[in-house]
Amino acid sequence: MIVLLQLAVALHVAPVQGSPQDAPQKLGPVDMPVGVTRLVLTDTVLTDTVPKAKQKALQLSDAYETRLKIHQIASYATLPLFAAQLIVGENLYNADASGSPRPAWATAVHKPLAYALGGLFAVNSVTGALNWWETRSQTSGLAWRTVHAALMLASDAGFAYTGSMGSSARNSSADRNTHKNWAIGSSVLALSSYVMMLSPFRKD
Repeated sequence: MIVLLQLAVALHVAPVQGSPQDAPQKLGPVDMPVGVTRLVLTDTVLTDTVPKAKQKALQLSDAYETRLKIHQIASYATLPLFAAQLIVGENLYNADASGSPRPAWATAVHKPLAYALGGLFAVNSVTGALNWWETRSQTSGLAWRTVHAALMLASDAGFAYTGSMGSSARNSSADRNTHKNWAIGSSVLALSSYVMMLSPFRKD
């Protein structure tokens, strides 16, 4: 009986193998060297625990929206003036080339149409340039907007040169052809710049 009691006491006091006392102690947090980012393994994917900086949204001014509206209206108004000037210019060109009298209606509206187109182009150049400058930090679509602006400025220069030859185009066939070709070329540049900003083609 005494032997059994001693055996029971010995078993009760002896630590059980594999008990929490024998478990290895978990290490606390380890200081990381400066500049080293701690990574956490989550579902076998390493993720950076340092939050990434969010891209700052571009805030556009109220003036931008106003200029954009003016720019769009002026662009729409340019299209029918282009068509009208094409008809007028063709009648004047044919009359001068054949030596026939110029149609009175074409002579009367040719310069006013040219001045109206020049005014619309001036408005679009100013509003477009200011809006381009305001969105210059928005890298998405910047190249597309820059090409659009460059084409419009080239068209402006072409129309200015076209207008400078208007007075000599009536009496010189060479100047008349140059006047017509520059007018058509400048119109193509302007229309190309206009079309590239329509929704099916726009890349900004």
